[in-house]
Amino acid sequence: MPETHQRFLQPKLLALLGKMELRAATVVEGVMAGLHRSPYRGLSIEFAEYRHYQPGDEPKRIDWKAYARSDRHYIKEFEDEVNLEARIVMDASASMSFGSNGITKWQYTGYMAASLAYLLQSQRDEIGLVVLDEDIRVEFQPKHLRGHLIRLIGAMESVTPSRETRLASVLHRVAAKLRRRGMIIVLSDLLDDPAEVIAALRHLQFGGNDVVVFHLLDPAELRFDFSGPTRFIDPETNAMVPALAEDVKGPYLDALGAFLKTYREELGKTNIAYTLIDTSEPLDRALLAFLSYRMKRK
Repeated sequence: MPETHQRFLQPKLLALLGKMELRAATVVEGVMAGLHRSPYRGLSIEFAEYRHYQPGDEPKRIDWKAYARSDRHYIKEFEDEVNLEARIVMDASASMSFGSNGITKWQYTGYMAASLAYLLQSQRDEIGLVVLDEDIRVEFQPKHLRGHLIRLIGAMESVTPSRETRLASVLHRVAAKLRRRGMIIVLSDLLDDPAEVIAALRHLQFGGNDVVVFHLLDPAELRFDFSGPTRFIDPETNAMVPALAEDVKGPYLDALGAFLKTYREELGKTNIAYTLIDTSEPLDRALLAFLSYRMKRK
């Protein structure tokens, strides 16, 4: 992706923009513009329902924004029917409030969720939302309406992480309520018992649902860049553990490696799409992973 588009997808710069809808549009349009200029142009055109302008096409159907970004003429096509019923599931437990790089996991999750909703809406998909912690805090059934998208994004902005996680048990409740086959996109730090969470994610697959998991972790959680005497505080229980960082770094990273390996391997066995996200990275990687997965499932 060109450096200009990459820069605008930096989480810290996105945080400076105004409304969440503007942030979502910036991410999606930046990714699409980058794809139009990349070797993966075919992926974005097919998925985003763009095609090259051909003699005989009505000029009014040209997407002039795409032309301004790419110096190429594209026609944007839409299908008459809705393609997919998708639900975005956001983990709003207190652990998501952690952030070491100027942005919390929850803020990054919000940018991702809003961007995915914006992208899905542009593809004429129905979009639903579930925000959960130890309970279901927000729930919207999937619809395809412009006003519905705005309400979803408003709900995302209104939530503050504050409670303990009961991710596995609440995901089972979400799965039990599903009535139509579709796609479930889970955004979480997955800080719950892996075996129980994996079982709940498999429950979401029942009935032929596609499940996509984005595992969001802060760079400090991934690399453990601490030194000297440090107090580690659990944001969900407020339990405090004082330690010398150098003494616990090795065991911590070993445990983290095993934790990540469990999710990666076990979810891979059941064809649940899994992507680990470092919340210091630009948002294009998450959307490209989603685009790639969606193309494979078409």
